[in-house]
Amino acid sequence: MAELSLGEIALRTGGRISQGDPSLRFSSFNIDSRLSQPGELFFAIVAKRNGHDFVHDAFSKGARGAVISQDIPPAGPAFALIRVPDTVAALQALAKSVLAEQAPRVIGITGSIGKTTTKEFTAALLSPCFRVLKSEGNFNNHLGLALSLLKLQPGHEAAVLEMGTSSPGEIRELTRIAPPDIAVITNVNPVHLEFFHSLEAIASAKKEILDGAKEDATAVLNGGDPFVQKIAQEWRGRRLSFGFSPACDIRASGIRKLGADGMTFELHLEGRAKRVRFPFFYEEYLSNLLAAVGAGHALSLPFEAMVDEIPRLTPFSGRGGLIQLDHGLQLIDDSYNSNPKALEAALKGLASLPAERRVAVLGDMLELGPAEADFHRQAGRQVAANGWDLLLAVGPLARHIAEGAVAAGLPRARVLTFTTSDEAARSISTLIEDGDLILVKGSRGIKIERVVERLKDAFKEK
Repeated sequence: MAELSLGEIALRTGGRISQGDPSLRFSSFNIDSRLSQPGELFFAIVAKRNGHDFVHDAFSKGARGAVISQDIPPAGPAFALIRVPDTVAALQALAKSVLAEQAPRVIGITGSIGKTTTKEFTAALLSPCFRVLKSEGNFNNHLGLALSLLKLQPGHEAAVLEMGTSSPGEIRELTRIAPPDIAVITNVNPVHLEFFHSLEAIASAKKEILDGAKEDATAVLNGGDPFVQKIAQEWRGRRLSFGFSPACDIRASGIRKLGADGMTFELHLEGRAKRVRFPFFYEEYLSNLLAAVGAGHALSLPFEAMVDEIPRLTPFSGRGGLIQLDHGLQLIDDSYNSNPKALEAALKGLASLPAERRVAVLGDMLELGPAEADFHRQAGRQVAANGWDLLLAVGPLARHIAEGAVAAGLPRARVLTFTTSDEAARSISTLIEDGDLILVKGSRGIKIERVVERLKDAFKEK
């Protein structure tokens, strides 16, 4: 993590020290007082909540200073203060200066679906050969990306950064902080339609990563996505395509499903081919892996090094990992997020796994705009079409999922709706039978992970 003196921070942020010793050093930076740690520098961000109202909370937890743009009540003579015109701009300026100082290769990853998975795969493939920093969780906005960059240390050779958006211009802002050496676009799909209203608008927003990339950057592009191909038409730099078509530079063929053990496939890269075991059973994740291989290839990572690392990849929390529980239960924890395309892939992909019954616990998919009811009814139809035996629909839009499932032939007695995840969690253990396969998936705002927690409490993990 970057270690900087109060004086250096003031200089880099264009601020002035209003209190504190300029030689005082900081190596931890934060914007959320609930997560404050001793010794940190707290940035009082003005957003839905005013961070200046929480400076004293940070101080009480051991923060040694704050960057502020408004007056605050005194927090003690030993508490350092830097005054700036804009705390968001100050945080970003500091992050940009640290990036310029450490100078790792920047891999920027955007797309409607699979950003975090691609980021995790990319970091894992690079780690045996490079010292890698990756953005934490889904820290993919103008604040999260800046905080991630402040964790850069001397010796970091690559920074793998997720770049998300919910409105036009956001990715452009992120590329101003961290211009990519390698720009990855996973896909364009119907998410955040509440803000963008059309796939064309989503595609235009994703194009911003290409517009903001370095002049000598490499673009790693989904070769099977027509929207991605269209927005990349003006790209004049090096490009690598990934996908399942023979025309792609990085492609997969000969996929063989291994049930709960994942799959094997033939990995092709510029004339070389190797059969590889991939320890995930979602075929959608294979596309994310190919994007990661493309990023690795752009950094001249040896083909054999990537082939060796792929079988060692491990599932991450809430992203479709298989959890074996007592009574022969198989829990698929895909609770981190949901959208129509990813849910369709999950319902279809898991239908082939052996189980006594298949139980879908589905939370609302958020930010889908005026067509949200139609998307949820379609999800219900997919539950029935793929042979799932029991549906538990959760959230304010649950009735639409239920309507779709019943209309497509799932008996009404096997369709239950719950207003909240807590309500579903209280009932789940009474509805499960020995040998069930249980998929839990929903948008973050529904907190569907509470169902996962309840199942793990009720049935011992093996």
